[in-house]
Amino acid sequence: MTHFHFLRKPFRHTFSNVSLLLIAINSLVFVALSFMSHLKVVLSLNPLYFLQGRMYWQILTYMFVHGNYQHIFFNMLAILVFGIPIERAVGSKEFTLMYFLFGIMSGVISLIIYIITGYYYVFLMGASGTVYGLLLAYAVIFPRSTIYVWGLVPIPAPLLVVIYACIELGSQIFSIGGGIAHCTHLAGLLVAWLYFIIRMGIHPLQVWKDAYR
Repeated sequence: MTHFHFLRKPFRHTFSNVSLLLIAINSLVFVALSFMSHLKVVLSLNPLYFLQGRMYWQILTYMFVHGNYQHIFFNMLAILVFGIPIERAVGSKEFTLMYFLFGIMSGVISLIIYIITGYYYVFLMGASGTVYGLLLAYAVIFPRSTIYVWGLVPIPAPLLVVIYACIELGSQIFSIGGGIAHCTHLAGLLVAWLYFIIRMGIHPLQVWKDAYR
């Protein structure tokens, strides 16, 4: 894997509370769009607007648009729970790279799938692709960590990643949960998986095997 060497140059470790800044930005955008809801179609990711309307900024802005209070609450909660410890572990610069790489590439993959399948009228929005990527990152960085689902059920972080991956894959195949971008969630997991292999030189499966040996 020496051909990935130039991609593995580390950042100097700093901590600047980028996680909290991202939560604040997402929240401010949500409040602003509640007064200017017509802008959601311009900022969300839509294949026709992106290609024919040349609204290329959508590949970035869609991550900061959320449909309702529940949507933004759970995404921001995930950034709070997973983002802060990840940022402390890898540094703010690496975390920022993770956040935007997971989100942008999840959008790109989803856009390609929508175009190939002729699904032109979807408006993709939210940080869910990034959140799923952060969940996997958390499970790789803290493989022995236990996450309490609904605050009650203890599940090892790697197992939770596998469970969510299976749920999203099954939901995508059987079209369960209309309006939920299952392919974007799966894309977030895939991008994070490749990120650790290519950028960090770490294979998630090996980390998990070593942690539970």
